[in-house]
Amino acid sequence: MKRKLFLFLVVCMAIQVWSQNLTLKDIYIRDPFILPVAEEGVYYMYASSPTKENGVTYGGMVAYKSKDLKTWTGPVRVFDVPRDNGLTGTVWAPEVHLYNGKYYLFATMNSDIVWKAPKKGHPAYIHRATQIYWADRPEGPFQAFENKQPHTPMGQMCLDGTLWVENGVPYMIYCHEWVEMMDGTMELVELKPDLSASVGQPIRLFCASAAEWSTSLNGPEVEPTYVTDGCFLYRTKTGKLLMIWSSFKKGSYAIGIAESVTGKVFGPWRQQKDPLFEKDGGHGMIFKTFEGELRLVLHSPNGGGLERAHLFELEDCGDTLKLKGEVK
Repeated sequence: MKRKLFLFLVVCMAIQVWSQNLTLKDIYIRDPFILPVAEEGVYYMYASSPTKENGVTYGGMVAYKSKDLKTWTGPVRVFDVPRDNGLTGTVWAPEVHLYNGKYYLFATMNSDIVWKAPKKGHPAYIHRATQIYWADRPEGPFQAFENKQPHTPMGQMCLDGTLWVENGVPYMIYCHEWVEMMDGTMELVELKPDLSASVGQPIRLFCASAAEWSTSLNGPEVEPTYVTDGCFLYRTKTGKLLMIWSSFKKGSYAIGIAESVTGKVFGPWRQQKDPLFEKDGGHGMIFKTFEGELRLVLHSPNGGGLERAHLFELEDCGDTLKLKGEVK
């Protein structure tokens, strides 16, 4: 009887959590990712959410749901890092992709494991990587693959992995951290058909400094550092392959556009001259509404605990993307 009552209370609590009515202004979030699930008529938005256990911080993720992108319910917990995972620290930039009938979480995994001596006055070189998890439903629970190890090389500081499928082959594009590289890079690695592991060695696509608009975080008195963050790929109505990605323009977080000269993910890639967004916001992704309208979601501002998701109308111009008004 007590067990039945307990289960009833858990169900009631879950219903109550989902029933909260929120707007995007109410939700603190960095690196927002929105997944439209057509068969449910629901948009899922995923956000990092760590927990503490015996004084130790473990990574995790929550989800919010909406039918109209205006009113949201949640949060509901959909992922906790397994305690025996290779890396168990905070989760950054969670993305969920539908692929071959399952839902795959791409999560940046953090740790406090220092793996080589840092430069003076520079952030520590800790193990940071992207790992993929899977679930049968968009609300999880998401599970690790058997080896419970990252999909990016442990000998690199990596983050912000995303999925791209080309000619039936899955790839992960990710950022090789500016913290290690000074001039951050975009890297490509092939994945196994079931996304359980990577295949072969990564290939460099471009460096952050290749973009004319991307400027160093540091002043001229020290070695310049250029950031690569938040990559997301999109094929335009004319077949051009674009990548939006984030860096800094004169101290302000921004989003630029790279284009593949060949239309293939291997590139070569060239940078479009002007940023897509440059008003202290970034780490964007692109999706279509159930009505077929193109949207960009990003977080802004880029700090101070004030980060919120912002939605913008986006125009596919064939050879580039044009930002229109913010959706209120």
